[in-house]
Amino acid sequence: MGRDVLFIDPAGGIAGDMFLAACLDLGVSLDDLKRELSKLGPLGFELQVRRAFDSSIAGLHVEVKLDHADVHERAYRDIVRLIDESGLSAQVKESAKSVFRVIGEAEAHVHHKSLEAIHFHEVGAIDSIVDICGAAVCLERLGWPIALSLPPPAGSGTIQTVHGLMPVPAPATLEILRGRGLRPSGPGERTTPTGAGLLAALTDEVERMPELVVERVGYGVGTKSWPDAPNIVRLVCGRAAKGHGTEAGLLVQTNLDDASGQLVARAIDALLEGGAADAWATPVVGKKGRPGLVLSALCAERDLERVRKVFVRETPTLGVRVSRHERWPLDREQREVWTPWGSVLVKLGREGDEVVNIAPEHDDCLALARAHGVPLKRVLQAAVAAAQALYGNASVPKGNDATGE
Repeated sequence: MGRDVLFIDPAGGIAGDMFLAACLDLGVSLDDLKRELSKLGPLGFELQVRRAFDSSIAGLHVEVKLDHADVHERAYRDIVRLIDESGLSAQVKESAKSVFRVIGEAEAHVHHKSLEAIHFHEVGAIDSIVDICGAAVCLERLGWPIALSLPPPAGSGTIQTVHGLMPVPAPATLEILRGRGLRPSGPGERTTPTGAGLLAALTDEVERMPELVVERVGYGVGTKSWPDAPNIVRLVCGRAAKGHGTEAGLLVQTNLDDASGQLVARAIDALLEGGAADAWATPVVGKKGRPGLVLSALCAERDLERVRKVFVRETPTLGVRVSRHERWPLDREQREVWTPWGSVLVKLGREGDEVVNIAPEHDDCLALARAHGVPLKRVLQAAVAAAQALYGNASVPKGNDATGE
């Protein structure tokens, strides 16, 4: 089977409440969502959900009704503390904080302040906290699918904010989407900072809908009506028809000529622990004939900030460079096979229904080799043979531990 994919089509725009409504229309349980959001503590809000239509398309509309006016400004650190002290799961917390971080850094850049000095107004309001944390909860309920999005509409005109009259797209929205696409559209604020933050932190950008076996479709309907497009965001949940299909990925790199082998080895481990799909170092000859290394990591856009921090904290680099690439990973799954010395997990790489690669887990094989005093290569060979007998005569990646990343 292919991996689960969530395809986001911001046809008329995207805002936090529209994404939340589309997830509910897709099938996420409202009761589950309310129960998880209650773990944020007594914020004094109620989720109101109703059926809505735009251009005769039926969807859901969500409003966050407050028990009282939320007039408090909130510093970035206060929002992080609120999330950290909640009863939400660890991955939901990290996802929600990543959205607030990209929004906060954009606001800090626009207003020439540090992230710590930024106080959120609209985005710091309870409804935006609910929208962002609720979106992370919904993704968890959907099984953390690969989230892909088309470029959202730019909108045009001006809007009134607490900072005064602002052009559309809002300056923070443009900063959040730096490096990603915006498509031209009619007037109005089509993409809010919260909506942009969800896309930037939690999705990869694609130019077209991937080939999918469609399983569910959901529509979130906005408040305003547009003259040139239905004000909806459409979510399509399904399985990639052939393997995973293409995924957008980021290549993060830095040149090092003053790092020891021990530091580089630790940095590679830390990059993998920090969310990188793969990490490696390549020897190079730099300026003035000095030997050095290029430290590289592949990651999804939502993991970029964590990966960037590893580069800065674990190496003496003064900065990193980032480029966008397309990845074509095989559809993968893990299976347990038995050898004469015990069980081993193997990765199966599939192209459609065909198993084309088999990779035993190195650590499993090494543990059995040490425990039974046999050569590692014999355990690797036995694991591959057992997997081939069960799943077909697939080829074996060189080294028996390739990830294909």
